[in-house]
Amino acid sequence: MELSGKVALVTGGASGIGAAACRRLAALGARIVVADVDEERGRAVAGDTDGRFHRLDVTSLASNHAVVAEIEVTEGHLDIAFLNAGIVSPTRDDEPLEEAAYRRIVGINLDGVVFGVDAAVPAMTRSGGGQIVATASLAGLVPLPGDALYTLTKTAVVAYARALAPTLEPKGITINAVCPGFADTPMITPIKGQFDSIGFPVLTADQVADALIDCLAAHGTGEAWFVQPGMPAAPYRFRNVPAARKPDGSHAPIPADLDPHGAGR
Repeated sequence: MELSGKVALVTGGASGIGAAACRRLAALGARIVVADVDEERGRAVAGDTDGRFHRLDVTSLASNHAVVAEIEVTEGHLDIAFLNAGIVSPTRDDEPLEEAAYRRIVGINLDGVVFGVDAAVPAMTRSGGGQIVATASLAGLVPLPGDALYTLTKTAVVAYARALAPTLEPKGITINAVCPGFADTPMITPIKGQFDSIGFPVLTADQVADALIDCLAAHGTGEAWFVQPGMPAAPYRFRNVPAARKPDGSHAPIPADLDPHGAGR
């Protein structure tokens, strides 16, 4: 995949999957903008990829817009937004809910995607289109027992990308989600030994970055790409929900003006 001349924003780009994605995108010719709250490591990744660094708290809508506006000033356009910032829940499912912890995980994992999209879409529209990919998780496809809040946010990211795709497509903008299984990133450091002790295969950050490139190269939209060790990344195939039926048992289609896919049928 050739990305020369493309400008790519990577949130959560200071470490893990984000840092691997920055390196992979840069190797393909993209100009990299690393966005993170970790200034020291974020600037290091930007230096390694001949890119720029912006401090970004993804939970702030205004800050997302400010970073994208600065990209338009310095780079002229935005072509790729990899909305990758994320955390796991710090509390157990059977413990009382801590509102601050709840707001934090929803703010980073979900608002960070929604706010990032809101900032990126106008810029991409002005330049004729672009590609948005959000980091969800296998927990967005299959519930992860023990971390219901993480599952909640990642499932929402998958649903958001799938629902928004038809609206963005006429603007020349694609939006997809990548859904990695357990990956060797700082998020699983506290439990990494448990995987090692039973020989459980864990993804590398580079493998997830490769899946990101596969997703971009496919030029699909509204897809959720699963990423698992030992098999190629690919879009997950969702089963259709049973359709509504009329009293006589016949299929009841959604009115075309209420169906975002209707115009294409």
